Amino acid sequence: MRWALIGASTIARQYMVGAIRAQQGEIVNVLSGSGERARAFAVEHHIPRSGTDLDELLADPTIDAVYISTTNEKHLPQALAAIKAGKHVLCEKPLALNLEDAAAMVRAAEEAGLVFATNHHLRCSGSHRAVRALIASGRIGRVLSLRLHHAVFLPPHLQGWRINAPDAGGGVIPDITVHDADVARFLLGEDPVSVVAQMKSSGLGKGVEDSAMSVWAMPSGAMVMSHESFTHPFAGSGLEVHGTDGSIFARDVMTQNPIGSIELVTASGREVIGFDHHDLYAEGVRRFQAAVAGDGEPAATGFDGVKSLAVALAVRDAAARGVRVDVNYGGVR
Repeated sequence: MRWALIGASTIARQYMVGAIRAQQGEIVNVLSGSGERARAFAVEHHIPRSGTDLDELLADPTIDAVYISTTNEKHLPQALAAIKAGKHVLCEKPLALNLEDAAAMVRAAEEAGLVFATNHHLRCSGSHRAVRALIASGRIGRVLSLRLHHAVFLPPHLQGWRINAPDAGGGVIPDITVHDADVARFLLGEDPVSVVAQMKSSGLGKGVEDSAMSVWAMPSGAMVMSHESFTHPFAGSGLEVHGTDGSIFARDVMTQNPIGSIELVTASGREVIGFDHHDLYAEGVRRFQAAVAGDGEPAATGFDGVKSLAVALAVRDAAARGVRVDVNYGGVR
């Protein structure tokens, strides 16, 4: 598959270039708002072309797919342009700043017969898949609660617009809560119904929240507690799933790398659970390329991205208004 990168981003540099090439993909062009940045990225990664003109990039008939990792407010016009040009799309989360725009791009791809996927890397993790398998097999009985602890320290080189630019989609809720929403949906196989929440800004940046806590009600009666932050350097991350017959403790698994540990605790004692340590992003690219070839769906579809955004928007609304908010999925199935 021949790819173009829309966005010379840190995530593209650190993870996606290697992931695409690990799946025998060829990267033929990279676009950035800065010509200098695009050229430097292309030289660093041995990409033959670079530029700032999206129309010029998309006019190349040999490009099969694009990976979009620009700032959040740019995703909609870039995705729609790529779809109009007949390109398959793998887009970073959140898909857009609002639910209507996210649904519009996903439906446009569906109508065009193109694959649209959301780069929710955590559901590609061997650890998360092992936790889901434990739940599905009944090892912990009926699920009562899920605790997601995703409070980290955002390193200085990633701060920028994420902590200072609300118009670009900054804030911990669109950046991390949206991931945790997808994790809950992936592990439990159901969509949150309503949320209560609080958020705050510690002064790390300007104009956006850098910490949030929320509780989500699930259709089954299970509760989800979610904690996200940009300001916790030593907290670690992880998830816990508690059921009528046991509990799962997954430590250091809310990460871009295949690390961490899983322990199952039941009346029989404690059991260490092994899992596959494959590259999360390479697995996401593999599933995407298979879907383009007609073999199944991407790891996270466009509609998965719409639903994770819907939960994150409900969390921000609930925190802003101090009330319980029903999650509005905009009619997305």
